[in-house]
Amino acid sequence: MFIDYLDTPLGLFEFMATEQGICQAIFCGDQSYDDKKGERKANDITALCKQQLIEYFAGQRQTFTVPLDPQGTEFQQSVWGCLAKIPFGTVKSYGEIAKMLDKPKASQAVGGANGRNPITLIVPCHRVIGGDGSLTGYAGGIERKLWLLNHEGVEVKQTNNNANLDIKNVINKRQEKTQFLR
Repeated sequence: MFIDYLDTPLGLFEFMATEQGICQAIFCGDQSYDDKKGERKANDITALCKQQLIEYFAGQRQTFTVPLDPQGTEFQQSVWGCLAKIPFGTVKSYGEIAKMLDKPKASQAVGGANGRNPITLIVPCHRVIGGDGSLTGYAGGIERKLWLLNHEGVEVKQTNNNANLDIKNVINKRQEKTQFLR
């Protein structure tokens, strides 16, 4: 197993790879790069992943091309495949993904598979919302989901401590480029 880390505007991001591709990518909470740098064991795949993440956060990359090797059930794999097809700056509801899978009544199962996505951000589960436009759960936290969607130009309206997307008025708006610590 290979592992590396990147300080991002949203905190430390950890990504792991097999010989075939990235198998896990998560935000590490309050840990710092210095806390983890001794654990690094990089390979060509983690190096490519790190470069693509830097480009993404700098506003220079909209899609990831790093090889992936997620582990999950056949259904989970099919959901994650649909997530990977959601374009930068757009969102889809759980119901829309269920329809993409020809399982229109499986939106709850899609939500479960979305929540078990082991490769957050790179397989963009943050681009999935509730059918009413609500920002539903995200393993990295709703604040990170909101930041990522704003970074991608998705307009999110906040009212009374709730964040909702005006699905009919999703616009392309770019934020300032982000600077990196590492």
